Amino acid sequence: MSALALVFTSQRLTHLSGIDVLILALYFAVVLFIGFYVKGSTNTSEEFFLAGREMSAWIAGLSFVSANLGSLELMGWAGSAYQYGILATHWYWVGAIPAMLFLGIVMMPFYYISKTHSVPGYLQLRFGEGSRGLAAISFGLMTILMSGVNMFAMAVVMQTVLGWNITFSIWIGAITVAVYVMMGGLRSAIINEVLQFVLIWAGAALIPILGLIEAGGWTNLKTQIAANVGSNDYTHLWATLGSFKGNPMGIHWTGIVFGLGMIISFGYWTTDFLVVQRVLSANNLRAAKMAPVIGAAFKMAVPLIVIVPGLLALAVLKNPDGSLMHLVPGDIAKATGQHAYDEVLPLMLIRYCGPGLLGLGITALVAGFMSGMAGNVSAFSTVWTYDIYGAYIKKNASDKHYVAMGRWSTVAGMLVSIATAYLVAHASSIMDYVQALFSFFIAPLFGTVILGMLWKRATRAGGFWGLLAGTASSIAMFIYVQTGGKAALARIALSPDAQPMAENMYRALWSWLVCVIVTVAVSMMTKPKTDEELQGLVYGATVIPDDGAMSVWQKPIFWAGVVAVVFIALNVIFF
Repeated sequence: MSALALVFTSQRLTHLSGIDVLILALYFAVVLFIGFYVKGSTNTSEEFFLAGREMSAWIAGLSFVSANLGSLELMGWAGSAYQYGILATHWYWVGAIPAMLFLGIVMMPFYYISKTHSVPGYLQLRFGEGSRGLAAISFGLMTILMSGVNMFAMAVVMQTVLGWNITFSIWIGAITVAVYVMMGGLRSAIINEVLQFVLIWAGAALIPILGLIEAGGWTNLKTQIAANVGSNDYTHLWATLGSFKGNPMGIHWTGIVFGLGMIISFGYWTTDFLVVQRVLSANNLRAAKMAPVIGAAFKMAVPLIVIVPGLLALAVLKNPDGSLMHLVPGDIAKATGQHAYDEVLPLMLIRYCGPGLLGLGITALVAGFMSGMAGNVSAFSTVWTYDIYGAYIKKNASDKHYVAMGRWSTVAGMLVSIATAYLVAHASSIMDYVQALFSFFIAPLFGTVILGMLWKRATRAGGFWGLLAGTASSIAMFIYVQTGGKAALARIALSPDAQPMAENMYRALWSWLVCVIVTVAVSMMTKPKTDEELQGLVYGATVIPDDGAMSVWQKPIFWAGVVAVVFIALNVIFF
């Protein structure tokens, strides 16, 4: 069978009209054009890896939130909303807003004034080469796996909607992203992410608007969901978290507040270089502090285009015979031919969008996946070049050499990502897979970074052994639960009724505690650095420079307070 014939081996749910194809083709042409257009302004490592530190607060902020608005958001959380109900919203509010504000107000001064190119680079300054190497290798592995998630998710959309072969779709997306990131570096990625942010909202906002109209409004939607699933637990944000059995996720409020809100969230938004890299591109300290605050404001609105479609599907998504459609976990869907949780968004898109609008919606989804791929690959390229290749393989090379290595590592990272994309096919849902990765790498890393910034007594040996112990313990707990059955699950997640997402939250909490306890214990037995050596790296040993804000309206902390008030109000309204 020819390669072209392989493209259309699956039964498609719909056909794109001529205008739909034109919109999609135009998008691919624009993103490639941007990569070639900015290539001439990415000749130095500062320009290629950090966009020359020339981005305004608004551009850096939109890129900051857009880099996370990939398949994890559009496909994964829509599917999780169908699976777990409105509880999935916690990953946007409790699981994002406090951490984003903390990054902007507390942590960005240290990242920015240290002039580091990466989070592992900060660890090298604070804890030495051992911690840097361990963090760089862990982060590199995680970003490659996460890039594979985005590739697989885009391929699922193309297969579900258009009948395209999975492999064909993965290669088309990978080649496009590799070209424009290799050409334009972070500058190209950021410009495209801002474009993608606009496209995502323009295309994806159609579903909740038209869906709520069909359902008769939010109140009627809640009634229909309760009737269809036999419970009203799917539309309460906090009220069902008093017990493990009182909600679809099988999680207690402690898992949400401590596992997600304190560990996973803060670990991702403050130490994952995928998002921190965007803020480091800001043109001054005030812009670097404002960018996460601006990102947090937009982040609060994202559940409208991601969570609401998943909830709507519980009420309005129908089979051709008019009966309610029931989606299933990915592994069951593959075996039975049914639709999986992660397909809920493209199914809803087909339901509401005709010619033209369908093309815009498909383009919005593709834009999200490309944004996620580009974010992971550009972050991998930076960490590989600076913190692995430049630190251990070829030190003191020319700046031109490192830029060339950055371009080639983009291609290499994308090729490895293609291989990892197929791993996602074996997960029950995209977000269960992703949160497992976060608990492996991000939770322990956050323990090391936060102690390094806030505790002068933390030592070089403490940072390394704490990070190693935290990462190893998380992986060990995962293997223990996979092989130990319900008894192991009950010990790690505090309940045999916990779902995979709940188990991820508790495993993150325990691995963070292991990291902190080991770091503190080892630090108390080893010699700390002097205040002079910690200048610019730790609170209490650093004079924070003025960010230039002249009035209260210019102060990042004022706008952080505004966002915090809105955040609290939303949690009360949807309690």
